[in-house]
Amino acid sequence: MDINFELYKIFYYTVTTGGFSNAAAKLYITQSAVSQAIKSLETKLGVTLFFRKTRNLKLTPEGEMLFTHIEQAYNFIKTGERKLTEIQNLDSGEIRIGASDTVCKYFLLPYLEKFHRLHPKVKIQFLNRTSPKILENLKNGAIDFGVITLPINDKSIIIREIAVVTDIFVAAPKYAALKDRRVKLAELSDYPLLLLEKASATRRNFDAFLQRNQIALVPEIELESVDLLVEFARIGLGVAHVLRESAAAPLERGELFEVQVEEKLPQRRLGLATMAQVPLSKAAEVFVEMLS
Repeated sequence: MDINFELYKIFYYTVTTGGFSNAAAKLYITQSAVSQAIKSLETKLGVTLFFRKTRNLKLTPEGEMLFTHIEQAYNFIKTGERKLTEIQNLDSGEIRIGASDTVCKYFLLPYLEKFHRLHPKVKIQFLNRTSPKILENLKNGAIDFGVITLPINDKSIIIREIAVVTDIFVAAPKYAALKDRRVKLAELSDYPLLLLEKASATRRNFDAFLQRNQIALVPEIELESVDLLVEFARIGLGVAHVLRESAAAPLERGELFEVQVEEKLPQRRLGLATMAQVPLSKAAEVFVEMLS
């Protein structure tokens, strides 16, 4: 049946308000319009919904059966409206974020803490992946947005640059020959080198930099985690290429020192990635504005 939902709305208010005139007042229409709507609904359904020979409004058995379902549907609609209001007011909802463990720990955590403090009822889902995997998950709808290492070239994705971070080389005191002087990157080939795995955007950018400068460096150990690179360097397993913030504590304690290189290492840009044709939820919008 193709029945205008407005007729069901008038039927609902006719029952709940106790009569045609009350429904008309509630809906800001005439009593005649209510009466005509009920007749139209009865005609379309092929049943009589009200006993009309009694002074008090009374539903027929068919009318009672229909009202049971209409009332349930109306309650579902009101529940949906209430939940939408809660989402708009950030009294519920969720945000789904993708970022690497390094970006989360050394960049996102303060924002996550602030957002949760301001909006404790909004659920936060976090997907810990490399930048390429984050982009895959963004495209298949698994996350609302991701924080990735730039650059990327994809017209389906909107990028907002939100931070610039610096990578450095660090080593333990056993490699003191590298301390307190500037060394050429090529000299690091004489030492065990610790790098992120090739799948990471950071590693790809670093390899591209080496290639542009015609420098050959072959890592002895490749890891998925920057924090593990720091720990491996701290126990003397080699010279590690890491995010400056990740090595701050062991540098301060003297467990590591920064290896100063002659070449200017490229800074890394972090970008906020969203799908161009997909609108963000209210909660995601608020978090994105906080980052921007």
